[in-house]
Formats: sequence, C-alpha cells, structure tokens
Amino acid sequence: MTTDRPLPVPTPETAHFWEGTRVGELRLQACRDCGKTYFPPRPFCPACTSRHVEVVRASGRGTLHSYVISHLPAPGFQPPYTIAVVKLDEGPKMMTNIVGTPCDPALLPLDHPVEVTFEAFNDKISLPLFKLAGDAR
Repeated sequence: MTTDRPLPVPTPETAHFWEGTRVGELRLQACRDCGKTYFPPRPFCPACTSRHVEVVRASGRGTLHSYVISHLPAPGFQPPYTIAVVKLDEGPKMMTNIVGTPCDPALLPLDHPVEVTFEAFNDKISLPLFKLAGDAR
C-alpha cells in the first residue's frame, strides 16, 4: 500500500511496539517495581524512573476519552476524520484515529468502549487504529 501519510520510523526504544502492531498485537510496557503500565515506549518507568520494565501484550480494549473531528486536509487523510484519545483498559492513554464510524458527534459518545484494529501501510508499519465496540454504527 502506498500512502502520503507520514509514517513513524521505529527506533530501538519503540521496535517492540511496531513489531507487535505488525503481527496484530498492541504492546505496552509495565514497570516491575511499581506496577505502572505506560505508553509511549521508553526505557524507564515514567512514574518511578525504574529501568526494570517489561513488554506486555495489551487487551486492545479501552474507552473513547476525547476526540476532535478535523475538516482540514492533511497528508494521507481525507476530511473529515476523527482524531481521538483512547484510554486503554490497562491505564495509559493513546492518541489515534477512530475508524468505521461516521464523523458525527452524535455517533461518538465519550466513554464508549473501543477496540483496536490494525492497518498495514507497508511490510514494517501497521498502525493501531480504534473502532467503536459493540453495536455496529
């Protein structure tokens, strides 16, 4: 697939995350010392600064925390599109896009359950996007 959408460039710190999305897994990090699960990836816990962290597979579920519907064109996006913050069941918040639902505030209630879906853009990058869970819209 070709796209003019800017794509992330994996780094050593984020490689586990992008390897996970490529195989359909949402991977987070959890601190072995304080138990906090966090995102975005980094080599130390943002809560206690411990370097005793591990990669964990997330459920891929959460709730719609906040969003904005953009009507402005952007590379790789056909307006309107929904830019959202999803609160994952594991605790962290993640910026993403909502797909599969028209860009209508009446159809995007806050705190509605969401689930991850992955869109492959090339053989190395699949982006985690979210769709409303439950009833089809």
